[in-house]
Amino acid sequence: MTIIYIIVFGMIIWIVSTPNIDGFPKKYRFRQCTGKYWKSEFPNNDKEDIREFLILFTEAFAFPKDKKLHFKPSDKIYDIYRALYPSKWTPDSLEVETLANDIENKYYIHFDELWNEKLTLGELFSRVKTPYERH
Repeated sequence: MTIIYIIVFGMIIWIVSTPNIDGFPKKYRFRQCTGKYWKSEFPNNDKEDIREFLILFTEAFAFPKDKKLHFKPSDKIYDIYRALYPSKWTPDSLEVETLANDIENKYYIHFDELWNEKLTLGELFSRVKTPYERH
């Protein structure tokens, strides 16, 4: 009977300590809607443009669409990626590569020219919207 308690207790500890048990990083899970940050940062952009961009991002990372406004313009893409994969040895699902492909297909820009580990969602949005509006 004691071994069962130890196993159950161990499983509870593991579940509570796992940052991404539901596939969504704990750091962003309990945030309130960040729409006000996006509108403040991009007052001249329509909220639908912002949401469309964030849906593209959440789909690339396989997050639920309803989590799109859990991210701020100041959030670094690489930090979000690392929240999913804290260990560099953990195989990923090519989220950044998927994002790059989706950005290039939708906005006709070269993601690799923009990418660096400090690139924020707001910087990426700003860069993709400028050339897109010219088409």
